[in-house]
Amino acid sequence: MTMTSEHSASSTGQEAREIDAVVVGAGFAGLHMLYKLRELGFSVQVYEAGGGLGGTWYWNRYPGARVDVKSMYYNYSFDPELEQEWEWTEKYPPQPELLRYINHVADRFDLRKDVRLRTRVTAAVYDESAARWRISTDQGEVVSARFAIMATGCLSVAKMVEVPGIEAFRGRSFHTGNWPEGDVDFTGRRVAVIGTGASGVQVIPLVAEVAETLTVFQRTANYVLPAHNHTIDPEFQRAIKSRYRDVRKANRESSFGIAQPEATKGALEVSEEERNAFYRRVWEDKDSELVSMLVGFTDILADEAANETAAQFVRDRIAEIVTDPAVARILQPSGYPFGVKRPCLGTNYYETFNRPNVRLVDLRATPLTEVTESGLATTEENFEFDDIIYATGYDAMTGALDAIDIRGRGGVSLREKWAGRPVTYLGLAVAGFPNLFTITGPGSPAVLSNMLVSIEQHVDWVADAMDRMRSEGVTTMEAEADAEQEWTRHVDEVGDMTLYPKADSWYVGSNVPGKPRVMYAYIGGVGAYREKCDQVAADDYDGFTLTR
Repeated sequence: MTMTSEHSASSTGQEAREIDAVVVGAGFAGLHMLYKLRELGFSVQVYEAGGGLGGTWYWNRYPGARVDVKSMYYNYSFDPELEQEWEWTEKYPPQPELLRYINHVADRFDLRKDVRLRTRVTAAVYDESAARWRISTDQGEVVSARFAIMATGCLSVAKMVEVPGIEAFRGRSFHTGNWPEGDVDFTGRRVAVIGTGASGVQVIPLVAEVAETLTVFQRTANYVLPAHNHTIDPEFQRAIKSRYRDVRKANRESSFGIAQPEATKGALEVSEEERNAFYRRVWEDKDSELVSMLVGFTDILADEAANETAAQFVRDRIAEIVTDPAVARILQPSGYPFGVKRPCLGTNYYETFNRPNVRLVDLRATPLTEVTESGLATTEENFEFDDIIYATGYDAMTGALDAIDIRGRGGVSLREKWAGRPVTYLGLAVAGFPNLFTITGPGSPAVLSNMLVSIEQHVDWVADAMDRMRSEGVTTMEAEADAEQEWTRHVDEVGDMTLYPKADSWYVGSNVPGKPRVMYAYIGGVGAYREKCDQVAADDYDGFTLTR
């Protein structure tokens, strides 16, 4: 920690309403930040671009949308009464249930009164003379806040395909990450789905059940494990709730925010029979989880030969399920390790390609060339559709921050600073941007974890820091350049010890043309990361400059 005094100046511009903190985003992170800061007596204004609360779970309303973390672990832990009173209905709750939960929390704690909906923050400019952030919105509102907290989400800026003609299509167009309110009926229609990532895997089977024809355009085959979703046994729910404190502690100390039995052997240290028996248990067990196969052996994410044993197991299951060998081959992932692109959980996903009304188009063999007035064109064929669903993912981790004109000391923009790559200290703060905090920002475990575990850890850490600043008379808290460089190097070093950099994925930014190809999330583990953050705070915020 370094202590300095504030002496620089800048123009203040027009008068603005003054508050303690602005929070951008009203999803799980923004609402928890609001609750926490209000409990500490800070004045807070939350801005949310959507027409309702929920963030990801407001926008992702497509058929089949659900979280891939068990409901009993994907919820708030900050209030014991809340976690006991809410009854979950499914192993993996669907979007409508998650939205009901979020709105229940908002009503229970009277959070809506401090949230401004349908209001997008367009700029956040640091006023050095006042040591305050000047926040502007698309509704013409300007506020001055000591703290700017970006709870903008890791997967909140939809990404489209890079082909011409998107506006030319005369039918209906949808993006899974920006789905319209109300039911969308695909009955009897000719439908295209572009993309076979997590949202594509969820939406494809349900559309196939009602569409006249469904054509799936796949660029990269994904490893899809059975979700085995089911209603929750009331006894199981009661058992978890009876020991929630221990469950929460174990999740917080785990690698991915979901406690699993700790592996003791590598995949190649056991016999093929033992190895495949484990993989089959994960594949068939109705209580297995997304991370189960990733952590069953010590070397799945670090050794290519070990990883290939899991990858081949999944390919073999695809060949068993899909009746047409040519289609099965296209659906079998190759060229990258298992688990280092986000693995997907599916319900009847591979089985859907056995339906007579479903066709698979391999964009590796016949790339998409344009969207036409009547449908889509590849290098070999023209297709006519009534509807096109873009399941093409997101500009992850940095997209929502880049969408805001954020300017720190000297008018330097965050976009400029991150032009070469995002650089943060702990994924929480950026040198040159005092009192600006990024919840689950780049350089934190974020998307490589149970998001609720990571969100709560960041919110608690930021709130504690703000409370200490207030009690100790500290005006600003700013990451030091050396500290953020050292942390960013550490994120890279840990990533390079794994197989993650060997795949093109949104984990490394390669799904967005021109985006720097680096590890955007910290793979060192949720538990180890928490220890690091706690140690920084205990050491009087080592790596930060605190200004009086």
